[in-house]
Amino acid sequence: MLRFGLLFAAIVVALFAAELTPPGQAWVVDPWTTGVARVATTLAQVFDRDVIATGPTLTAPGTGFSVTILAGCNGLEAMIVLAAAILAYPAPWRYRLAGLAVGAAAIQVLNLVRIVSLFYLGQWNMRVFEWAHLYAWQALIMLDALVVWLLWLRTLPRAPETAPA
Repeated sequence: MLRFGLLFAAIVVALFAAELTPPGQAWVVDPWTTGVARVATTLAQVFDRDVIATGPTLTAPGTGFSVTILAGCNGLEAMIVLAAAILAYPAPWRYRLAGLAVGAAAIQVLNLVRIVSLFYLGQWNMRVFEWAHLYAWQALIMLDALVVWLLWLRTLPRAPETAPA
């Protein structure tokens, strides 16, 4: 357990530090965030064909309402926490890689639901938007990472039990 905790902490610190560097921002965070905005815009266009994306910003031209996806709202932080937990846990590499792929997808799907819902909540009621953005969705995204990790743990093969001596 101690090994897991120390390795988890080291991986989280290393990945967050890498994310915060100028190259990490330029090569990973900014392009990722712009891509998330494009996908969220495509999903929002199911309800309103006029929604547009400009970089990391979604805009409804009819109302003039916009949301900008910033660092912390692009799902990368939850993915870092999940990746650190999966990588730190002593499991076969094929299970780790599968967990990383499925986990990243699960986090991003929920994050897209978050972005699109916030986009429409903001057009409806700013007080509800602020509460959902600052409290409900922040907790749900991290809870998603925890639930995905716990489900991943359940998929791991059990170690054979040793007979008592």
